[in-house]
Amino acid sequence: MAAGAFARSRDGAALAPRCWQASPRRRRGLAGPPVGRGSGRGRRRGLAGSPAGRGAGRGRRARLGARRVCAAPLRSRRLRRPGCRPRPGMRKRNESVTVEHERAAAAAAAVPGPLDKGCSLRHSLRLPAAAAEGMKRPLGRRYGLWFRLRKLIIWLLGMYIAIPFLVKLCPAIQAKLVFLNFVRVPYFIDLKRPQDQGLNHTCNYYLQPEEDVTIGVWHTVPAALWKNARGKDQLWFEEALGSSHPVILYLHGNAGTRGGDHRVELYKVLSSLGYHVVTFDYRGWGDSIGSPSERGMTYDALHVFDWIKARSGDNPVYIWGHSLGTGVATNLVRRLCERETPPDALILESPFTNIREEARSHPFSVIYRYFPGFDWFFLDPITTSGIKFANDENVKYISCSLLILHAEDDPVVPFHLGKKLYNIAATSRSFRDYKVQFVPFHTDLGYRHKYIYRSPELPRILREFLGKSEHEHHH
Repeated sequence: MAAGAFARSRDGAALAPRCWQASPRRRRGLAGPPVGRGSGRGRRRGLAGSPAGRGAGRGRRARLGARRVCAAPLRSRRLRRPGCRPRPGMRKRNESVTVEHERAAAAAAAVPGPLDKGCSLRHSLRLPAAAAEGMKRPLGRRYGLWFRLRKLIIWLLGMYIAIPFLVKLCPAIQAKLVFLNFVRVPYFIDLKRPQDQGLNHTCNYYLQPEEDVTIGVWHTVPAALWKNARGKDQLWFEEALGSSHPVILYLHGNAGTRGGDHRVELYKVLSSLGYHVVTFDYRGWGDSIGSPSERGMTYDALHVFDWIKARSGDNPVYIWGHSLGTGVATNLVRRLCERETPPDALILESPFTNIREEARSHPFSVIYRYFPGFDWFFLDPITTSGIKFANDENVKYISCSLLILHAEDDPVVPFHLGKKLYNIAATSRSFRDYKVQFVPFHTDLGYRHKYIYRSPELPRILREFLGKSEHEHHH
């Protein structure tokens, strides 16, 4: 019987074997493992009573214990009964047998042989198994991480390939990306209350260029009229356009609303310089109602211009376009020139040549710029949607003074596009009798795409350029 088959009490003393505890008959009549059939008294005399019996029993128990030394503890735990205790007279014999079993187990572990296979070999194999398990864990962890990373790469690659086909099949997606009218920044502002943006001398009202189209308009009066403008209604603001102050119609770019932060700051600068500033959100932007399109945006600008001219009298009216608004501005001025009612001057801030070249140079197109068939996938759908904004063509039909402002570090509309547009306009016959000026802003100034209003030189530039334009207008 194995050494572990003997239970121990709480104080460490050896108890009777489990198999004896499990049977009252064995507790009464046996002191060792059963050898054969007979009375319990004979077995006690044969195994524990006589020296020969004890010697034989010890040898047999040693051999059995050596073979069962590994499995005995498990069986001992399984066979123990909580309420079973050994007889006091058997404790000494159990202790001696336990000691013998332990010695036999130690000898079996030290001497290689058949016992080595049954017991010590199993113990010796446990350490390599544990070590192998410890090695598998980091390997499995690394394999799982690589598997997830590979799935992510495959998914991104699939999306990268699928997007061009999706844009080609749905040109409206590309139109949305050009206009970005769904991006309303800043959020949670009430466009009906321009005073919340620090424009206490500004009035909000709505015009209707077409049926089912309504556009929101802000009118900011010059700084000289700030005090008089407080608390006044729309009628007062409309009549104020007839005062002796020039008017600037501002056409903002894509994304955001007329309440954008950089736009509000420009209104304040222009107002402080003595200009009326009229701006609006195209149909589909801000709180204006309608669906955006190049034709619709141009018609909205034409309607606001006519509305201004009907109230401004002989006061000069200038058109200022920024970013995508430069495309609307050149469309508008070309139409005004064709009907022989040109504005007094055109100011283009961060302009491009045409929407195809701008889309090719835009930061969003970097990852697809060298994609096979880039023009077919991305640029042709823009043209299919009726979006051109061909500034390079429009300037050939414009007959009024032109000022171009562009920052060298512009990340949205590259500086070279603005320079290219200037070169086209400067050599155009339509500008022979008008001034064409290009003003670059150095990279170190950090004006980028929409912060030219911060330039301390801007008031001087506008005063010199627009002063000459006013002189040409009166002449």
